[in-house]
Amino acid sequence: MSQPLAGFRVADFSHVMAGPFASHLLRLMGAEVIKIESRNGDQFRNYGADRRFDGMSPAFIAANVGKKSIALDLKDPEEQEIARKIVANSDVLLENFRPGVIARLGFGYDAVGEWKHDIVYCSVSGYGQKSEQRDWPAIDNIVQATSGMMMLSGAEGDPPVRIGFPIVDTLTGQTAAVAILGALLQRERTGQGAYIDVSMLDAAMAFMTSALTPYLVTGQTLKRLGNTGYSGLPTAALFETADNRHVSLGVVQENQFAALCRHLGREDWLKDPRFATPDARRANFDAMFAQLEKIFRTRDADQWERELSAVNIPCGKIRHVGEAAELCGSQALLDVNIEGLPGDGAVAVPNAGFDMEPGAPGTAEPPPRLDQNREEILQWLASLEE
Repeated sequence: MSQPLAGFRVADFSHVMAGPFASHLLRLMGAEVIKIESRNGDQFRNYGADRRFDGMSPAFIAANVGKKSIALDLKDPEEQEIARKIVANSDVLLENFRPGVIARLGFGYDAVGEWKHDIVYCSVSGYGQKSEQRDWPAIDNIVQATSGMMMLSGAEGDPPVRIGFPIVDTLTGQTAAVAILGALLQRERTGQGAYIDVSMLDAAMAFMTSALTPYLVTGQTLKRLGNTGYSGLPTAALFETADNRHVSLGVVQENQFAALCRHLGREDWLKDPRFATPDARRANFDAMFAQLEKIFRTRDADQWERELSAVNIPCGKIRHVGEAAELCGSQALLDVNIEGLPGDGAVAVPNAGFDMEPGAPGTAEPPPRLDQNREEILQWLASLEE
C-alpha cells in the first residue's frame, strides 16, 4: 500500500534542522524530497566534534533519511537553471535562509509564482518574514530564550534553564510540515498554491499554549516550579528511590489521589485537613512532600513504576534516552544501513512519531551523500524535455 504523500515532490533548499526536519516528516509519509545543497553541503553533515562520520553526522542522519541530494551553486546561471527545473516539477518548495536571501538568488515566492502558480512555498525563519526582528539571527537556544521557554524551565530562584535538546528546531519543523500538508489539501480542492511563513518564535509560542494562554487571559505569568507539575501539587513531583534513581509522580486528579492513598496505606490523608483537598495540599506542600519522599525511598524505581501504573496511578521512571528507546514499539524506530559509518553501518532512526494503517510512515533508505543523486536528477530532468 502506497504512503499518503507518494507522488508528491519537495524541492528542499533548507539546511541544518528546522527546515530539514519538516521535509524529513514529509519524506517519511512518502514524498520524494530533493535536497538542493550548496557545494559545501548542509552544515549539519559534519556537525559536532566527531569526524569519523565524514558528512554523515548523527545530527544530519536524524533529519535526512531517504532524501536525494544534488549540490548546486545558485549563483551560477547554468546550475540555477537546474534548480529552476527541479522547482518547476515539484509540488513544494521549502527554504530556511535568512529573509530576503533566497529572493536575491532568484527563487523568492514572487519570482517562482510567475512560472509555477500552484507551488506550495514554505519559508522557515527565526522571527518571520514581516516582523521587525526579521533580520535577527536565530538558532534553537536563542529562540528558547526569546520565546520565554527558558524562563519557564528550572526551579524558582535558579537561573533560567535551556531544554536539553533543540526542541524549537524540531517543533518548528513539525509546524511547517503540518502547514504544508494543509496547503497541499487546499490545492487539491482549489488548484491554487500557497505561501507559508513559519517563524520559530511563533511556532514556539503556539507550542507553549498551555503556559501562554493563562497569561493572556489573566495577565499573570506561571511560576517556575522545577520538577513539580503546573498543578503545584506535592503529588505531581520527582522523588528519589531506593536505588538512587528517580520517579516522576503525576497524581493531579482526586480519584488518583484517593487511589494513591489506598495503595500506600495512607487513607488517613483523605481525612487529614492538611491534605484532604487540592488547595490544602498546595498550602501544605512541604509536609506532604516530606512524607512522600520517605515512602518512595523504600523501593526501587522499576518497582514503583510497575506497581503504581498497574493500579492506574501515573508514575514513570526517569530514563536516559537509550533506556527510553527500549520502550519504543517496532514502528517507532527505523532500521537504516549507512555505508562508511563506524561499525557495520546499521543504525536506528526515529520514525514520524505515529503509526497509520494503511500507508504507515517510514523509509529504509539512508540519507544521501553530498551530490549523490546528481546524475539521476539530471537524467530525470532531461527525460522531461524529450
